[in-house]
Amino acid sequence: MEKDLKQFNSDIIKVVINGPESTGKTTLTKQLAEYFNTEYVSEFARDYLQEKWDLKKEVCSKEDLIVIVKEQVNLENKLSLKANKILLLDTNIITTINWSITHFDGYCDPWIIKQAKCLKYDHYLITNIDIPWVKDDLRDRPNERGHMLSSLINEHDIRGLGYSIISGDKPKRLDKAIEIINNIL
Repeated sequence: MEKDLKQFNSDIIKVVINGPESTGKTTLTKQLAEYFNTEYVSEFARDYLQEKWDLKKEVCSKEDLIVIVKEQVNLENKLSLKANKILLLDTNIITTINWSITHFDGYCDPWIIKQAKCLKYDHYLITNIDIPWVKDDLRDRPNERGHMLSSLINEHDIRGLGYSIISGDKPKRLDKAIEIINNIL
């Protein structure tokens, strides 16, 4: 049996940037971290799964998702100690749950679902699908981003998580995200 995840106690405000694949999450997260002069938590899954692909030409498995969730929270905990008032997260467990559901025929490991109830975040910025999809080794569903977005919004709604949809070109997205975060601060 897997042990429950623990977040470090902190006064840091945690804002998660999530959304379907290729919707500008990483770009927006880095821009916001620079603007607010703080730390951001990169997406552990991207490096982990890219290495798996590069070494073995294997894609994400259900078992990988537990590793991804654990390591994402470990990164979050480390960087929360260095953050300046706010910590920006390029994805989190909700994105992993949604990815699992959309890629494994509605399945997500019960342990992961249980952990989502234990982890707390202050707000979510969900990136919209109104920018072009860009191919890479890990992105696999260019025509399903609408479904993935609807599913992700549903995951937030059923959990009562506060979120804002971020749309438009890069400058509009950044301006809107800054406005939202300033209102939280």
